Amino acid sequence: MNLNLDTEDNQKFATWGLIGVCAIAVFLRFWGLERFNVFVFDEIYYAKFANNYLTNTKFFNSHPPLSQYLIAIGIWIGDRLPIGRDNVNELTGSLRSTFSYRWMNALFGSFIPPLVAAVAYQLNQRMSYAFIAALFISLDGLFLIDSRYALNNIFLVFFGVLGQLLVLIAIRANPDRRFLLLLGAGVAFGASIACKWNGLWFLLGIYILIFIARIWKIIKSKLWQLSVLTNSLLDGLAELRLIQLFFSLLIVPAIIYSLLWIPHLIQNPTPNFIDVQLAILNYHKEIGNGAGVHPYCANWYTWPLLMRPLAYYFTEYKDDYFYDVHAMGNPLLWWLALAAVFASIWVMINHVRSTIKIFNIGRVIPIPIEEINLDYITIPLFVFVNYAANLLPWVRVTRCLYIYHYMGAVLFAVMGLAWFVDIWLRSNSKLLQALGLTTIFGVAASFVFWLPVFLGLSIERTALSLRLWDFWIFNWI
Repeated sequence: MNLNLDTEDNQKFATWGLIGVCAIAVFLRFWGLERFNVFVFDEIYYAKFANNYLTNTKFFNSHPPLSQYLIAIGIWIGDRLPIGRDNVNELTGSLRSTFSYRWMNALFGSFIPPLVAAVAYQLNQRMSYAFIAALFISLDGLFLIDSRYALNNIFLVFFGVLGQLLVLIAIRANPDRRFLLLLGAGVAFGASIACKWNGLWFLLGIYILIFIARIWKIIKSKLWQLSVLTNSLLDGLAELRLIQLFFSLLIVPAIIYSLLWIPHLIQNPTPNFIDVQLAILNYHKEIGNGAGVHPYCANWYTWPLLMRPLAYYFTEYKDDYFYDVHAMGNPLLWWLALAAVFASIWVMINHVRSTIKIFNIGRVIPIPIEEINLDYITIPLFVFVNYAANLLPWVRVTRCLYIYHYMGAVLFAVMGLAWFVDIWLRSNSKLLQALGLTTIFGVAASFVFWLPVFLGLSIERTALSLRLWDFWIFNWI
C-alpha cells in the first residue's frame, strides 16, 4: 500500500507542512540575529560598503553593488525600527546596530524555501514534491548561516532562483502573459549577476535547457512516433519565441546589470563603468590560491564532500566553551544530494534508452509509448543541467575559492534528492517508503545535531569536536 500522496487530504497536509517549514525557516533566520557585536567573516567588507553608500564615502568593491544596496536599505530601515537596538557598534564607520545590517539577509534568506518549493511545483505540479524540496533546503546549514549575516551570497541565489521560477511559470502561461513573465525573469537574472558575476550560472542553466528543448522539438518533428509524447518543460521551452528569448534573457539582463551600477557610479565616478568591470576582473585574477592566501581556500571538488568547511566566527568565551559559526552544509543532506545527482543521471539515461524501443533500435525492455513518463527524463535533466551549470564553471577558476561558492549547485542537488524521496514515498514498496521516511528524519536529525555551529550557540569543547570531526580547528587553540 502506498502513502496516497495525491489524495486531497495529503495535498492539504503538504500545503500546511510547507507553510510550517517556511515559518520555522523565518524563525531560525531572525532569532538572535543581533548576537555577536562584531563583524562576522566578510561583513568587514559588505556591511562597511553598505554603510559607505549611506555616508557618501568613496570606495572600490570587488563585486557588483546590488547586495550592498540591499544591505544599505536594511540599515536605513533598521535604524528607524524600535527593535534590534541591544547591540550597536561603529565598525561600519557609523554607529549602527548589528540587527540593522543583518536583517535584510534574513528576509531574503527566508524566501529561499518557498521559492524552491515553487520551482519544484512547476516541474511536476505535485505539492508533496514542493513540500519536501522546501523542507530539505530549510534544513541546510550553509543557507541558514548566510541568511544571518551581512554577506552577498543569499541575494545572488534568491534572484537566480526567482529568474528560473519565472521562466517555468512563463512556459505554462498563456501567450499574453508569457512575455511579461520572461521580462521579469530577465530582470531577476540581471539582478543576480549584479550581486556577483557567478549569478550568470543560473541563466546559463536556462540557456542549456532551451537548447536541449529545441533539439527535442526537431527530433519530434522528424519522428512521428514521438508526437504523442508531451512534457510541459521541454515542449514549453521549445515553443518560446526566439525573439522574445533574445530580448528578455539576453538584452534585459544586460540592461538591468548596467542600470544597477548607476548609484555606485554617481557616488564613485572613477573608475567608470567599463574600467570598474576590468578592475574587478583583474582583482580576481590576481588572487592566488592555497593556504598562503587564505587558510580556508577550498578547491571546487572538495565542496560536495564538505572536505573544507569555513569558520565564519570562532571564539573561546570561557574555559572550554566556545562560540563557533561554521559555514558548512548539513553533512547528511549534502552527501545524499550528491548521490541524487548521480542517480538522476542514471535514471535519465535509463529512461532515454527505454524510448529507443519506439525506433526499434537496440534491445531494451519494451515500454508502450503511452506509458512513458517524460518526468523521469526532464526532472533529472533540470536537476543535472543546473547543478553542472553552477558547479563546472569553477573548474577553470584558479583563484582561492570557498565552500559557499557551491550554494547555487547544491540547491539543485537538494531538489534532486527531494524528487527521489517523493517517488519513494509514493511507491507500493514498503522498503522504499521506509527509505523515504528514513531520509527525511535522518536529514532533520543531522540538521539538529549540527545546529549549534550553524547558529553559533554556546558549545563545550568535546561537543564541538564531535561536530568538527577532523579536529582541525583546535590547532588554533
